[in-house]
Amino acid sequence: MTIATEAPSRAGHFDVLIVGAGISGIGAAYHLKTRSPDRSFVVLETLESFGGTWLTHKYPGIRSDSDLYTFGYRFKPWVGPPIATAQEILNYMGEVIDENDLGGHIRYGHRILRAAWSSAENLWTIEAVKLDTGERLTFTAGFLWMCQGYYRHAEGYTPEWEGMADFKGRIVHPQTWPEDLDLSGKKVVIIGSGATAATLLPNIADDCEHVTLLQRSPTYFIPGRNAIDIADQLRLLKVDESWIHEIVRRQQLYNGDLFTRRAVEEPETVKQELLAGVSAFVGPEITEKHFTPSYRPWRQRIAFVPDGDLFRAVKSGKASVVTDHIERFTETGIRLKSGETLDADVVITATGFDLSVLGDIDFAIDGQPLNFGDTVTYRGMMFTGVPNLVWVFGYFRASWTLRADLVADFVLRLLDQMKAKGARKVSVALRPEDRDMPRLSWIDPENFNPGYLMRSMHLLPKRGDKPEWQHSQDYWAEKDELPQIDLDDAAFVYEGADAGASRAA
Repeated sequence: MTIATEAPSRAGHFDVLIVGAGISGIGAAYHLKTRSPDRSFVVLETLESFGGTWLTHKYPGIRSDSDLYTFGYRFKPWVGPPIATAQEILNYMGEVIDENDLGGHIRYGHRILRAAWSSAENLWTIEAVKLDTGERLTFTAGFLWMCQGYYRHAEGYTPEWEGMADFKGRIVHPQTWPEDLDLSGKKVVIIGSGATAATLLPNIADDCEHVTLLQRSPTYFIPGRNAIDIADQLRLLKVDESWIHEIVRRQQLYNGDLFTRRAVEEPETVKQELLAGVSAFVGPEITEKHFTPSYRPWRQRIAFVPDGDLFRAVKSGKASVVTDHIERFTETGIRLKSGETLDADVVITATGFDLSVLGDIDFAIDGQPLNFGDTVTYRGMMFTGVPNLVWVFGYFRASWTLRADLVADFVLRLLDQMKAKGARKVSVALRPEDRDMPRLSWIDPENFNPGYLMRSMHLLPKRGDKPEWQHSQDYWAEKDELPQIDLDDAAFVYEGADAGASRAA
């Protein structure tokens, strides 16, 4: 693609500009369209269609790792199996777009290059490029709703191992799965131990000569039936789907809250329960050797394994697990620190992704580049010194969409508060009593420590030691706390043509 060099064309002004047409962006568009119809808005999406993760990831078996009764929107019933395929999720999102006439608000193939805030005009100026033509466009907006997710879609994270250039086979990352990859009769090694690796293995095992899961350390999994008994029972009784959605959603949330609390309060008991679930498929010896993590449950995300398909593949002999460290690649495979060699025709690096802070957009505030890592977060949604912007960042231990819906409620309340005050600008600022509080990392590594966060923590905003100035990651607390946020608290600063400049106290 060649990007045009002429001055950008003006593409219009909107009250709200939504960045991204993934699960968060489509939800944001729905809430604006249905609850605030007087406000103009546009959704800019880099990809050729909606869906985000569920559009870009093409690897075999791609599916959700949490249930769709909570990953689905609160406003649209989910009627399929709780663990859903990417296509089922895309179909669901497409129905939301069609049923609510959202398509006309979405502009696909628009990559945002820069976003600049002007306090003189109380406006965001967004410069984007149309990927099909290279044309540069300029949008202005009163408010930015960042729904772009948190990782780079274009490529995944693959560590650099010695000897990779010597390997005569093919190295593939699941995030950029090639259409021409044929695994028939091949020896395959999957590097990784998370949800992606657990999904891939059973979905390619029948095609390969053999597939080996190579992991540095084990991960917790929850095997179980891909069904929810109460949902099946209610459907048998012909209960309305909206009721089923709400009832099952509440049950899943209750169970999730209980499990999360138990993982903290009685970690050893929960650990043994999780290991017993795996052992029922592969036996205690394999469980102890390859599926017993060294950390307590829930310090990293726990993936659900529908019908135990990962463990069934291992039990059948079509797949095996090796827990070891890589010393180097060779021409024919991988040599491990133990001295063992794994032969491979194809190596799949299910090794995670790279964090993308605010969509890798070049941000500026009144002509000064924004260093996001210098800001302090207000409840993981707003950031000191960054006006008229809210970011959707979901939960680690609960479905992402739960927080997308809560953030939507907050944004609409905030926009209404600005209107009531005659304010054109709102930002958050530390109150006098907050200024001496410690600046801590975005998330406590002792609480949650996946690799993608640890590698990029310096890029993320800081948190404080008070509830207002951190993202608690606790849906069961936030579902009550976020709707009660006092928008007249002194942390909110409103300015504008009518409001003047004042803290909201």
